[in-house]
Amino acid sequence: MSGHPWPLFDLRLRTPHLELRLPTDSDLLALMEVARAGIVDTGRTVFLVPWHKLPSPAFERQFLLHWWEVRGRWQPDNWSLGLVVLKDEQPIGVQELLARDFRIRRVILSGSWLGREFQGQGLGTEARAAILALAFEGLGADVAESGYIEGNAASARVSEKLGYRVTGEEVCAIEGKRALEIKVRATPQTWRRELVPVTIEGLEPCLKLFGVGELGPDDWPRL
Repeated sequence: MSGHPWPLFDLRLRTPHLELRLPTDSDLLALMEVARAGIVDTGRTVFLVPWHKLPSPAFERQFLLHWWEVRGRWQPDNWSLGLVVLKDEQPIGVQELLARDFRIRRVILSGSWLGREFQGQGLGTEARAAILALAFEGLGADVAESGYIEGNAASARVSEKLGYRVTGEEVCAIEGKRALEIKVRATPQTWRRELVPVTIEGLEPCLKLFGVGELGPDDWPRL
């Protein structure tokens, strides 16, 4: 067999200022420090689950366990691709792409965060553009869904710039308080692909793992 036995480690998404790839354990330790240094201002709510507020060492252990668990649950029709966002080869945040029954539904869901010091520079737009290119051009998705907590102006701007449209809202309970999540979606027709140039490398060997194409009897463990 040529290449990495888990070819997702060779997948690269590149934008003018960023590279996105699967994180190594060393990357996770660096990301942990970025998250601990701060993602949002005190008192603001941007996550449905406030994982970033856990105390040490619970925060660090849960952070690593989450990434290891997600990687181990991968199935070709039900997957969660968490990519580290790198600027000048340094981890600055995360961009996630998730799908359920992708072979049939062709719908992806995304989520993301950047360290506070890297926000407001257009990098969140580049990171989201990268996974939209992967979803629509690379994997043939029909719909990209996302959402943000009401008042998260930065996420709202990124969504609007890239061609997402508001589809509804959902009332949530976060830390015992009422919050409103704004739901948005984009399609290949609404997506503003010209906004950010994206290069995808190493995708072909990964396609069957995403549920694009048929896995042969030797491609996937069936024990």
